[in-house]
Amino acid sequence: MTYTSTRDNTQRVTASQAILNGISSDGGLYVLDKLPTFATDTLERLVGATYQEVAKAVLPLFLDDFTPEEIDYCIQAAYNTKNFSTDDMVALHTVNHHHYLELFHGKTLAFKDMALSILPYLMQISAKKNALKNELVILTATSGDTGKAALEAFHNVEGIHIFVFYPKNGVSAIQEHQMVSQVGDNVHVFGITGNFDDAQTKVKHLFNDATLNNTLAERGYQFSSANSINIGRLVPQIVYYVYAYTQLVANKKIEFNQSVNVSVPTGNFGNILAAYYAKALGVPFNTLLCASNENNVLSDFFQSGTYDKNRPFIVTNSPSMDILVSSNLERLIYHATGNDATQTKALMTQLNETGQYTLESDTILNDFIADTISQSDTLTHIRDVFESNGYVIDPHTAVASALVSRYESITNDVTPTIIASTASPFKFANSVLDALNSKYTDNTPWDIIDALSHQTQLPLPQALVELKQLPVRFNQTIDTSDMANVITSTLKG
Repeated sequence: MTYTSTRDNTQRVTASQAILNGISSDGGLYVLDKLPTFATDTLERLVGATYQEVAKAVLPLFLDDFTPEEIDYCIQAAYNTKNFSTDDMVALHTVNHHHYLELFHGKTLAFKDMALSILPYLMQISAKKNALKNELVILTATSGDTGKAALEAFHNVEGIHIFVFYPKNGVSAIQEHQMVSQVGDNVHVFGITGNFDDAQTKVKHLFNDATLNNTLAERGYQFSSANSINIGRLVPQIVYYVYAYTQLVANKKIEFNQSVNVSVPTGNFGNILAAYYAKALGVPFNTLLCASNENNVLSDFFQSGTYDKNRPFIVTNSPSMDILVSSNLERLIYHATGNDATQTKALMTQLNETGQYTLESDTILNDFIADTISQSDTLTHIRDVFESNGYVIDPHTAVASALVSRYESITNDVTPTIIASTASPFKFANSVLDALNSKYTDNTPWDIIDALSHQTQLPLPQALVELKQLPVRFNQTIDTSDMANVITSTLKG
Protein backbone atom coordinates (compact mmCIF):
# COMPACT_ATOMS: atom_id res chain seq x y z
CA MET A 1 0.00 0.00 0.00
CA THR A 2 1.41 3.37 -1.01
CA TYR A 3 0.07 6.87 -0.81
CA THR A 4 0.15 9.11 -3.83
CA SER A 5 -0.32 12.83 -4.33
CA THR A 6 -3.68 14.16 -5.50
CA ARG A 7 -1.69 16.22 -8.02
CA ASP A 8 0.96 13.76 -9.21
CA ASN A 9 0.46 9.99 -9.40
CA THR A 10 4.22 9.45 -9.65
CA GLN A 11 4.67 10.66 -6.08
CA ARG A 12 4.64 7.48 -4.01
CA VAL A 13 5.28 7.18 -0.26
CA THR A 14 4.48 4.84 2.60
CA ALA A 15 1.96 5.74 5.27
CA SER A 16 4.71 6.68 7.74
CA GLN A 17 6.39 8.90 5.14
CA ALA A 18 3.07 10.57 4.37
CA ILE A 19 2.58 11.30 8.08
CA LEU A 20 6.04 12.84 8.37
CA ASN A 21 5.71 14.92 5.20
CA GLY A 22 2.20 16.15 5.99
CA ILE A 23 1.73 17.41 2.45
CA SER A 24 3.26 16.34 -0.85
CA SER A 25 6.10 18.43 -2.30
CA ASP A 26 3.84 19.39 -5.22
CA GLY A 27 1.23 20.86 -2.89
CA GLY A 28 -1.10 17.88 -3.22
CA LEU A 29 -2.59 15.79 -0.43
CA TYR A 30 -1.74 12.16 0.18
CA VAL A 31 -4.43 9.63 -0.79
CA LEU A 32 -4.83 5.93 -1.48
CA ASP A 33 -5.82 5.05 -5.03
CA LYS A 34 -7.83 2.11 -3.71
CA LEU A 35 -9.70 2.66 -0.46
CA PRO A 36 -9.59 -0.34 1.91
CA THR A 37 -12.66 -2.32 2.92
CA PHE A 38 -13.49 -4.48 5.91
CA ALA A 39 -13.34 -8.24 5.63
CA THR A 40 -16.81 -9.77 5.45
CA ASP A 41 -17.36 -10.34 9.18
CA THR A 42 -15.21 -7.55 10.64
CA LEU A 43 -17.93 -4.96 11.28
CA GLU A 44 -20.20 -7.47 12.99
CA ARG A 45 -17.34 -8.67 15.20
CA LEU A 46 -16.82 -5.06 16.33
CA VAL A 47 -20.35 -4.74 17.72
CA GLY A 48 -19.87 -4.02 21.43
CA ALA A 49 -16.10 -3.59 21.07
CA THR A 50 -14.25 -0.88 22.99
CA TYR A 51 -13.02 2.24 21.26
CA GLN A 52 -9.47 0.93 21.44
CA GLU A 53 -10.50 -2.38 19.84
CA VAL A 54 -12.23 -0.56 16.98
CA ALA A 55 -9.12 1.56 16.47
CA LYS A 56 -7.00 -1.61 16.26
CA ALA A 57 -9.27 -2.88 13.48
CA VAL A 58 -9.37 0.36 11.48
CA LEU A 59 -5.91 1.93 11.67
CA PRO A 60 -3.89 -0.96 10.15
CA LEU A 61 -6.06 -0.84 7.02
CA PHE A 62 -4.67 2.63 6.27
CA LEU A 63 -1.29 2.46 8.04
CA ASP A 64 0.01 -0.83 6.79
CA ASP A 65 3.71 -0.18 7.37
CA PHE A 66 3.05 -0.01 11.12
CA THR A 67 3.36 -3.28 13.03
CA PRO A 68 0.49 -4.46 15.27
CA GLU A 69 2.69 -3.70 18.27
CA GLU A 70 3.32 -0.14 17.06
CA ILE A 71 -0.38 0.45 16.42
CA ASP A 72 -1.21 -0.90 19.87
CA TYR A 73 1.39 1.38 21.50
CA CYS A 74 -0.07 4.47 19.81
CA ILE A 75 -3.64 3.56 20.76
CA GLN A 76 -2.85 2.84 24.39
CA ALA A 77 -0.80 6.03 24.72
CA ALA A 78 -3.54 8.20 23.25
CA TYR A 79 -6.90 6.72 24.21
CA ASN A 80 -6.97 6.55 27.99
CA THR A 81 -8.60 8.25 30.96
CA LYS A 82 -5.62 10.57 31.32
CA ASN A 83 -6.59 12.22 28.04
CA PHE A 84 -10.37 11.74 28.06
CA SER A 85 -13.02 12.25 30.73
CA THR A 86 -15.14 9.27 29.64
CA ASP A 87 -14.04 5.63 29.60
CA ASP A 88 -15.47 5.19 26.09
CA MET A 89 -13.61 8.27 24.74
CA VAL A 90 -16.85 9.37 23.08
CA ALA A 91 -20.48 9.28 24.14
CA LEU A 92 -23.75 8.82 22.26
CA HIS A 93 -26.74 10.87 23.39
CA THR A 94 -30.01 9.71 21.80
CA VAL A 95 -33.00 11.96 21.17
CA ASN A 96 -35.65 9.88 19.39
CA HIS A 97 -33.91 8.59 16.24
CA HIS A 98 -31.16 11.22 16.38
CA HIS A 99 -27.90 10.09 17.94
CA TYR A 100 -25.51 12.86 18.96
CA LEU A 101 -21.96 11.57 18.76
CA GLU A 102 -20.21 13.56 21.49
CA LEU A 103 -16.62 14.01 20.39
CA PHE A 104 -15.67 16.65 22.95
CA HIS A 105 -14.62 14.69 26.03
CA GLY A 106 -10.90 15.24 25.52
CA LYS A 107 -8.72 17.86 27.16
CA THR A 108 -9.61 20.68 24.76
CA LEU A 109 -13.37 19.93 24.65
CA ALA A 110 -13.50 19.54 20.86
CA PHE A 111 -13.50 16.72 18.33
CA LYS A 112 -9.95 17.49 17.24
CA ASP A 113 -8.72 15.69 20.37
CA MET A 114 -9.87 12.37 18.91
CA ALA A 115 -7.19 12.43 16.21
CA LEU A 116 -4.59 14.80 17.62
CA SER A 117 -4.11 12.80 20.79
CA ILE A 118 -2.69 9.92 18.74
CA LEU A 119 -0.81 11.89 16.06
CA PRO A 120 2.35 12.58 18.12
CA TYR A 121 2.80 8.86 18.71
CA LEU A 122 2.24 8.06 15.04
CA MET A 123 4.86 10.68 14.21
CA GLN A 124 7.35 9.31 16.72
CA ILE A 125 7.04 5.82 15.28
CA SER A 126 7.23 7.21 11.73
CA ALA A 127 10.40 9.12 12.54
CA LYS A 128 12.07 5.97 13.87
CA LYS A 129 10.94 3.92 10.87
CA ASN A 130 12.47 6.39 8.46
CA ALA A 131 15.63 7.10 10.49
CA LEU A 132 14.71 10.77 10.62
CA LYS A 133 17.58 12.94 11.81
CA ASN A 134 15.90 16.35 11.63
CA GLU A 135 13.60 17.67 14.31
CA LEU A 136 10.01 18.13 13.17
CA VAL A 137 8.35 21.53 12.98
CA ILE A 138 4.57 21.25 13.13
CA LEU A 139 3.02 24.13 11.22
CA THR A 140 -0.69 24.63 11.91
CA ALA A 141 -3.33 27.14 10.88
CA THR A 142 -6.47 26.94 13.00
CA SER A 143 -10.00 28.25 12.98
CA GLY A 144 -10.12 27.63 16.71
CA ASP A 145 -10.06 23.98 17.78
CA THR A 146 -7.19 22.34 15.89
CA GLY A 147 -4.71 24.81 17.36
CA LYS A 148 -5.33 24.01 21.00
CA ALA A 149 -5.68 20.29 20.38
CA ALA A 150 -2.37 20.23 18.51
CA LEU A 151 -0.64 22.33 21.17
CA GLU A 152 -1.92 20.03 23.90
CA ALA A 153 -0.87 16.93 21.98
CA PHE A 154 2.64 18.06 21.07
CA HIS A 155 3.72 20.20 24.01
CA ASN A 156 7.09 19.10 25.38
CA VAL A 157 7.31 16.19 22.94
CA GLU A 158 11.00 15.62 22.33
CA GLY A 159 12.25 16.41 18.83
CA ILE A 160 9.15 18.36 17.81
CA HIS A 161 8.38 22.09 17.72
CA ILE A 162 4.91 23.44 17.00
CA PHE A 163 3.78 26.79 15.56
CA VAL A 164 0.08 27.69 15.64
CA PHE A 165 -1.42 30.64 13.77
CA TYR A 166 -5.00 31.70 14.46
CA PRO A 167 -7.21 34.61 13.28
CA LYS A 168 -6.96 37.16 16.09
CA ASN A 169 -10.61 38.19 15.91
CA GLY A 170 -12.01 34.97 14.52
CA VAL A 171 -12.12 32.55 17.47
CA SER A 172 -14.11 32.46 20.70
CA ALA A 173 -12.64 33.91 23.90
CA ILE A 174 -12.29 30.44 25.41
CA GLN A 175 -10.61 29.08 22.27
CA GLU A 176 -8.12 31.95 22.32
CA HIS A 177 -7.29 31.57 26.00
CA GLN A 178 -6.77 27.85 25.51
CA MET A 179 -4.10 28.60 22.92
CA VAL A 180 -2.34 31.64 24.36
CA SER A 181 -1.99 30.04 27.80
CA GLN A 182 -0.52 26.77 26.51
CA VAL A 183 2.40 25.45 28.55
CA GLY A 184 5.45 23.86 26.93
CA ASP A 185 8.92 24.96 25.87
CA ASN A 186 8.40 23.82 22.28
CA VAL A 187 5.12 25.65 21.54
CA HIS A 188 4.71 28.97 19.74
CA VAL A 189 1.36 30.74 19.21
CA PHE A 190 0.62 33.79 17.06
CA GLY A 191 -2.53 35.66 16.22
CA ILE A 192 -2.75 36.92 12.64
CA THR A 193 -4.51 40.00 11.32
CA GLY A 194 -6.40 38.04 8.64
CA ASN A 195 -8.89 35.18 8.73
CA PHE A 196 -8.41 31.42 8.82
CA ASP A 197 -8.20 31.11 5.03
CA ASP A 198 -5.36 33.66 5.02
CA ALA A 199 -3.47 31.61 7.60
CA GLN A 200 -4.14 28.28 5.89
CA THR A 201 -3.11 29.58 2.47
CA LYS A 202 0.14 30.95 3.90
CA VAL A 203 0.89 27.70 5.72
CA LYS A 204 0.51 25.77 2.46
CA HIS A 205 2.83 28.26 0.79
CA LEU A 206 5.45 27.88 3.52
CA PHE A 207 5.38 24.09 3.17
CA ASN A 208 6.41 24.51 -0.46
CA ASP A 209 8.81 27.44 -0.02
CA ALA A 210 12.10 25.90 -1.18
CA THR A 211 14.26 28.66 0.29
CA LEU A 212 12.63 28.43 3.70
CA ASN A 213 12.79 24.63 3.71
CA ASN A 214 16.48 24.68 2.77
CA THR A 215 17.22 27.19 5.53
CA LEU A 216 15.48 25.02 8.11
CA ALA A 217 17.12 21.84 6.80
CA GLU A 218 20.54 23.43 7.27
CA ARG A 219 19.56 24.07 10.89
CA GLY A 220 18.31 20.50 11.39
CA TYR A 221 14.55 20.97 11.00
CA GLN A 222 11.81 19.93 8.60
CA PHE A 223 8.13 20.80 8.34
CA SER A 224 5.19 18.57 9.05
CA SER A 225 1.51 19.29 9.61
CA ALA A 226 -1.06 18.61 12.31
CA ASN A 227 -3.97 19.89 10.22
CA SER A 228 -6.39 17.38 8.76
CA ILE A 229 -4.44 17.56 5.49
CA ASN A 230 -2.10 15.10 7.26
CA ILE A 231 -3.36 11.56 6.81
CA GLY A 232 -2.19 10.88 10.37
CA ARG A 233 -4.95 13.27 11.44
CA LEU A 234 -7.58 12.07 9.00
CA VAL A 235 -7.33 8.30 9.47
CA PRO A 236 -7.99 8.27 13.26
CA GLN A 237 -11.19 10.25 12.63
CA ILE A 238 -12.60 7.29 10.73
CA VAL A 239 -12.49 5.26 13.95
CA TYR A 240 -15.23 7.16 15.77
CA TYR A 241 -17.71 6.74 12.95
CA VAL A 242 -17.17 2.97 12.91
CA TYR A 243 -17.41 2.92 16.70
CA ALA A 244 -20.63 4.97 16.67
CA TYR A 245 -22.32 2.50 14.34
CA THR A 246 -21.24 -0.58 16.27
CA GLN A 247 -22.35 1.01 19.55
CA LEU A 248 -25.78 1.82 18.16
CA VAL A 249 -26.14 -1.84 17.25
CA ALA A 250 -24.81 -2.99 20.62
CA ASN A 251 -27.24 -0.66 22.42
CA LYS A 252 -30.12 -1.97 20.29
CA LYS A 253 -30.83 1.44 18.79
CA ILE A 254 -30.57 -0.08 15.30
CA GLU A 255 -30.31 -3.55 13.77
CA PHE A 256 -27.02 -4.75 12.33
CA ASN A 257 -26.73 -3.77 8.64
CA GLN A 258 -29.47 -1.16 9.06
CA SER A 259 -28.56 2.02 7.20
CA VAL A 260 -28.05 5.30 9.03
CA ASN A 261 -27.50 8.87 7.89
CA VAL A 262 -24.67 11.04 9.19
CA SER A 263 -24.73 14.82 9.61
CA VAL A 264 -21.49 16.73 10.10
CA PRO A 265 -20.86 20.46 10.66
CA THR A 266 -18.37 21.09 7.90
CA GLY A 267 -15.69 23.68 7.22
CA ASN A 268 -12.40 22.16 6.09
CA PHE A 269 -14.12 18.92 4.98
CA GLY A 270 -11.90 16.55 6.97
CA ASN A 271 -14.49 15.35 9.46
CA ILE A 272 -17.13 14.47 6.89
CA LEU A 273 -14.48 12.95 4.59
CA ALA A 274 -13.69 10.56 7.46
CA ALA A 275 -17.37 9.54 7.45
CA TYR A 276 -17.13 8.96 3.68
CA TYR A 277 -14.07 6.74 4.22
CA ALA A 278 -15.95 4.82 6.93
CA LYS A 279 -18.71 4.25 4.40
CA ALA A 280 -16.11 2.99 1.91
CA LEU A 281 -14.90 0.52 4.57
CA GLY A 282 -18.36 -1.00 4.62
CA VAL A 283 -20.21 0.84 7.38
CA PRO A 284 -23.82 1.14 6.07
CA PHE A 285 -24.01 4.91 5.97
CA ASN A 286 -26.64 6.19 3.58
CA THR A 287 -26.80 9.97 3.15
CA LEU A 288 -23.94 12.16 4.36
CA LEU A 289 -25.34 15.56 5.32
CA CYS A 290 -22.77 18.30 4.79
CA ALA A 291 -23.90 21.15 7.03
CA SER A 292 -22.52 24.64 6.31
CA ASN A 293 -22.90 27.92 8.10
CA GLU A 294 -23.24 31.21 6.21
CA ASN A 295 -19.79 30.67 4.68
CA ASN A 296 -21.65 28.36 2.34
CA VAL A 297 -19.01 27.52 -0.25
CA LEU A 298 -19.45 23.77 0.30
CA SER A 299 -23.24 23.70 0.15
CA ASP A 300 -23.12 25.72 -3.07
CA PHE A 301 -20.58 23.28 -4.50
CA PHE A 302 -22.65 20.17 -3.81
CA GLN A 303 -25.76 21.83 -5.16
CA SER A 304 -24.20 23.28 -8.33
CA GLY A 305 -20.90 21.48 -8.98
CA THR A 306 -19.06 24.81 -8.89
CA TYR A 307 -16.67 25.64 -6.09
CA ASP A 308 -16.37 29.41 -5.79
CA LYS A 309 -14.50 31.06 -2.93
CA ASN A 310 -15.05 34.52 -4.41
CA ARG A 311 -17.49 35.71 -1.79
CA PRO A 312 -17.42 37.70 1.45
CA PHE A 313 -15.89 35.99 4.46
CA ILE A 314 -18.44 36.01 7.29
CA VAL A 315 -17.55 35.80 10.98
CA THR A 316 -20.35 33.65 12.42
CA ASN A 317 -21.45 32.16 15.73
CA SER A 318 -19.95 28.83 14.58
CA PRO A 319 -16.41 30.17 14.01
CA SER A 320 -14.59 26.85 13.57
CA MET A 321 -16.53 26.49 10.30
CA ASP A 322 -15.70 30.00 9.03
CA ILE A 323 -13.73 28.68 6.06
CA LEU A 324 -13.90 29.40 2.33
CA VAL A 325 -11.07 27.10 1.17
CA SER A 326 -11.93 23.56 2.26
CA SER A 327 -8.60 21.81 1.89
CA ASN A 328 -9.75 18.21 2.36
CA LEU A 329 -12.27 18.52 -0.44
CA GLU A 330 -9.31 18.03 -2.78
CA ARG A 331 -9.18 14.39 -1.71
CA LEU A 332 -12.82 13.86 -2.66
CA ILE A 333 -12.24 15.66 -5.96
CA TYR A 334 -9.40 13.25 -6.69
CA HIS A 335 -11.65 10.25 -6.06
CA ALA A 336 -14.47 11.85 -8.06
CA THR A 337 -12.23 12.27 -11.11
CA GLY A 338 -11.37 8.58 -11.06
CA ASN A 339 -8.04 9.24 -9.29
CA ASP A 340 -6.97 11.58 -12.09
CA ALA A 341 -4.11 13.62 -10.63
CA THR A 342 -3.70 15.70 -13.78
CA GLN A 343 -7.31 16.82 -13.70
CA THR A 344 -7.23 17.40 -9.96
CA LYS A 345 -4.11 19.53 -10.27
CA ALA A 346 -5.72 21.56 -13.04
CA LEU A 347 -8.80 22.20 -10.89
CA MET A 348 -6.70 23.22 -7.89
CA THR A 349 -4.59 25.50 -10.10
CA GLN A 350 -7.77 27.07 -11.39
CA LEU A 351 -8.97 27.56 -7.81
CA ASN A 352 -5.70 29.26 -6.91
CA GLU A 353 -5.70 31.51 -9.96
CA THR A 354 -9.38 32.37 -10.34
CA GLY A 355 -10.94 31.37 -7.02
CA GLN A 356 -13.25 28.80 -8.56
CA TYR A 357 -13.62 25.60 -10.56
CA THR A 358 -16.43 23.40 -11.84
CA LEU A 359 -16.52 19.62 -11.51
CA GLU A 360 -18.59 17.73 -14.01
CA SER A 361 -21.36 15.64 -12.45
CA ASP A 362 -20.07 12.53 -10.71
CA THR A 363 -21.86 9.80 -8.80
CA ILE A 364 -19.57 10.19 -5.77
CA LEU A 365 -21.14 13.55 -5.06
CA ASN A 366 -24.53 11.85 -4.78
CA ASP A 367 -23.44 10.46 -1.41
CA PHE A 368 -23.74 13.98 -0.01
CA ILE A 369 -26.63 16.34 0.67
CA ALA A 370 -25.52 19.86 1.56
CA ASP A 371 -27.26 22.98 2.76
CA THR A 372 -26.69 26.16 4.73
CA ILE A 373 -27.95 26.99 8.22
CA SER A 374 -28.12 30.69 9.09
CA GLN A 375 -26.84 32.13 12.36
CA SER A 376 -30.37 32.91 13.51
CA ASP A 377 -31.56 29.39 12.68
CA THR A 378 -28.56 28.02 14.58
CA LEU A 379 -29.57 29.86 17.75
CA THR A 380 -33.22 28.90 17.33
CA HIS A 381 -32.27 25.24 17.03
CA ILE A 382 -30.12 25.33 20.17
CA ARG A 383 -33.12 26.70 22.07
CA ASP A 384 -35.56 24.20 20.53
CA VAL A 385 -33.36 21.20 21.41
CA PHE A 386 -32.90 22.43 24.98
CA GLU A 387 -36.56 23.27 25.57
CA SER A 388 -37.86 20.02 24.08
CA ASN A 389 -35.23 17.61 25.39
CA GLY A 390 -33.15 19.38 28.04
CA TYR A 391 -30.04 18.73 25.93
CA VAL A 392 -27.47 21.48 25.37
CA ILE A 393 -25.53 21.65 22.11
CA ASP A 394 -22.96 24.09 20.82
CA PRO A 395 -23.47 26.20 17.64
CA HIS A 396 -21.47 23.86 15.37
CA THR A 397 -23.44 20.82 16.47
CA ALA A 398 -26.60 22.90 16.04
CA VAL A 399 -25.75 23.57 12.39
CA ALA A 400 -25.56 19.82 11.75
CA SER A 401 -28.64 19.06 13.83
CA ALA A 402 -30.74 21.81 12.23
CA LEU A 403 -29.88 20.47 8.78
CA VAL A 404 -31.18 17.05 9.83
CA SER A 405 -34.48 18.61 10.85
CA ARG A 406 -34.73 20.51 7.59
CA TYR A 407 -33.79 17.47 5.50
CA GLU A 408 -36.35 15.28 7.24
CA SER A 409 -39.13 17.84 6.86
CA ILE A 410 -38.47 18.04 3.12
CA THR A 411 -37.93 14.34 2.39
CA ASN A 412 -39.89 12.59 5.16
CA ASP A 413 -36.77 10.45 5.58
CA VAL A 414 -36.71 9.25 9.20
CA THR A 415 -33.60 7.10 8.88
CA PRO A 416 -31.68 6.95 12.19
CA THR A 417 -29.06 9.66 12.05
CA ILE A 418 -25.68 10.15 13.69
CA ILE A 419 -25.05 13.84 14.35
CA ALA A 420 -21.40 14.75 14.90
CA SER A 421 -21.33 16.83 18.09
CA THR A 422 -18.00 18.54 17.70
CA ALA A 423 -17.58 20.83 20.70
CA SER A 424 -18.68 21.38 24.26
CA PRO A 425 -21.32 24.12 24.60
CA PHE A 426 -19.02 25.77 27.16
CA LYS A 427 -16.54 26.65 24.41
CA PHE A 428 -19.18 28.90 22.87
CA ALA A 429 -21.07 29.93 25.98
CA ASN A 430 -21.98 33.40 24.66
CA SER A 431 -23.84 32.00 21.69
CA VAL A 432 -25.55 29.26 23.69
CA LEU A 433 -26.76 31.79 26.28
CA ASP A 434 -27.98 34.06 23.49
CA ALA A 435 -29.91 31.11 22.08
CA LEU A 436 -31.50 30.40 25.45
CA ASN A 437 -32.50 34.07 25.80
CA SER A 438 -30.50 34.23 29.00
CA LYS A 439 -29.54 37.59 30.45
CA TYR A 440 -25.91 37.76 31.43
CA THR A 441 -23.25 40.36 32.07
CA ASP A 442 -20.63 40.25 29.35
CA ASN A 443 -17.61 40.65 31.62
CA THR A 444 -15.10 37.83 31.32
CA PRO A 445 -15.36 34.46 29.54
CA TRP A 446 -15.39 32.86 33.00
CA ASP A 447 -18.45 34.84 34.09
CA ILE A 448 -20.20 33.68 30.94
CA ILE A 449 -19.42 29.98 31.32
CA ASP A 450 -20.51 30.18 34.95
CA ALA A 451 -23.78 31.72 33.77
CA LEU A 452 -24.24 28.88 31.26
CA SER A 453 -23.60 26.28 33.96
CA HIS A 454 -26.18 27.96 36.20
CA GLN A 455 -28.74 28.28 33.39
CA THR A 456 -28.48 24.67 32.18
CA GLN A 457 -27.42 22.92 35.40
CA LEU A 458 -24.46 21.44 33.55
CA PRO A 459 -21.29 21.04 35.64
CA LEU A 460 -18.22 22.87 34.38
CA PRO A 461 -15.78 20.53 32.62
CA GLN A 462 -12.63 20.04 34.67
CA ALA A 463 -10.55 21.21 31.69
CA LEU A 464 -12.14 24.66 31.97
CA VAL A 465 -11.68 24.79 35.73
CA GLU A 466 -7.96 24.18 35.19
CA LEU A 467 -7.74 26.56 32.22
CA LYS A 468 -9.00 29.47 34.30
CA GLN A 469 -5.84 29.36 36.40
CA LEU A 470 -3.42 29.56 33.47
CA PRO A 471 -1.79 32.92 32.63
CA VAL A 472 -1.42 34.27 29.09
CA ARG A 473 1.96 33.36 27.58
CA PHE A 474 1.52 34.50 23.98
CA ASN A 475 0.13 37.88 22.95
CA GLN A 476 1.78 38.70 19.62
CA THR A 477 -0.33 39.42 16.54
CA ILE A 478 1.40 39.43 13.16
CA ASP A 479 0.62 39.77 9.47
CA THR A 480 0.73 36.60 7.39
CA SER A 481 3.74 38.06 5.56
CA ASP A 482 5.69 37.76 8.83
CA MET A 483 4.96 34.08 9.44
CA ALA A 484 8.18 32.83 7.85
CA ASN A 485 10.21 35.39 9.77
CA VAL A 486 8.90 34.34 13.17
CA ILE A 487 9.64 30.71 12.35
CA THR A 488 13.24 31.32 11.26
CA SER A 489 13.93 33.73 14.12
CA THR A 490 12.68 31.16 16.63
CA LEU A 491 14.45 28.14 15.12
CA LYS A 492 17.98 29.47 14.99
CA GLY A 493 19.65 26.08 15.11
